[in-house]
Amino acid sequence: MNATGERSNLLGLTRPELEAFVAGLGAKPYRARQLLKWIYRRGESDFARMTDLAKDFRAQLAGVAEVRVPEIVTERRSADGTRKWLLRMPGAVAAEQAIETVFIPEPGRGTLCISSQIGCVLDCAFCATGQQGFNRNLTAAEIIGQVWLANRELGRDPDGERVITNVVLMGMGEPLANYRNVLPAMQLMLDDLGYDLSRRRVTLSTSGLVPQIYRLAEDANVALAVSLHAPNDALRDQLVPINRRHPIAELLAACWHYLERQNGRSVTFEYTMLDGVNDKPAHARELAGLLRGHDAKVNLIPFNTFPGTRFRRSPAEAIRRFRDLLVQGGVMATIRKTRGDDIEAACGQLRGQVLDRTQVRLGSKLVRLAVRA
Repeated sequence: MNATGERSNLLGLTRPELEAFVAGLGAKPYRARQLLKWIYRRGESDFARMTDLAKDFRAQLAGVAEVRVPEIVTERRSADGTRKWLLRMPGAVAAEQAIETVFIPEPGRGTLCISSQIGCVLDCAFCATGQQGFNRNLTAAEIIGQVWLANRELGRDPDGERVITNVVLMGMGEPLANYRNVLPAMQLMLDDLGYDLSRRRVTLSTSGLVPQIYRLAEDANVALAVSLHAPNDALRDQLVPINRRHPIAELLAACWHYLERQNGRSVTFEYTMLDGVNDKPAHARELAGLLRGHDAKVNLIPFNTFPGTRFRRSPAEAIRRFRDLLVQGGVMATIRKTRGDDIEAACGQLRGQVLDRTQVRLGSKLVRLAVRA
């Protein structure tokens, strides 16, 4: 049991942490490896059904530990097959905060978009989550628990394979502002006894916390996506306020370092297309000038509206023209297909329930608090 007398949640413990836990029970390290397989590969939460564990060890576990996962409050299904879950964290009551998790099916690929915080402190102008304010960071168990729960709900395909092939930290929150909990969750996604995902199939999306990008280059090897959304500091300051602390030149230097350190293939730069704001040909040429000659690709995202926003989606022709100008300028560019917008599950639409807005707007002090929490 933990210091409060509650049973310890084994979900979210990395392999070394789980080995230390079972050692504290007097068990051998291989018991931790067995537990990892049962919890993640087989999706089991009941120790009694973990049949290759000794019966007395199972009874011991049941007395001091559990596998505690988020609870589904609601589920919505889009006409295009996208599924969105509103999840309440373990121990919360109905009126407290909840987060959203989205599954996007595609031919030969199933992507799970997970959240890392309840709300977000970064206050990006065009994002529904950022307009709600920030309550708290999710724990490692609450982050990996979204993957566990979605695997349970989705089951396996006719060949017996998991439906989820890719995980992206692009849901509610800024992952690098919750570094201490995001890192172990990603380690479990990559662990061959956990979800055993390729490093190219786990993507972390950040708005640009530069010091944490340098830390990530030392601690993990996953795909990196950066929410850029503007080709110059004057415009990005308005759209992505963290740019006032870490301007574009500083951010790009961190990205190129990450690629060099991790021998990565490329960095994806996300660029939400806002009508009359950042979608002009001059913007495309300026963006191409920033990225040309580097291992970078741009993912153009048609803006997804939400109540109260002042922005509009760029016309389809403007988005295609922007893409073509980037390609002509020597930069790989694609247009993201909008998925799940009929259930408000598309990029930038996740809102969850942030009823206690402990922190509401961006400030350097608030960002430091979020990072340390």
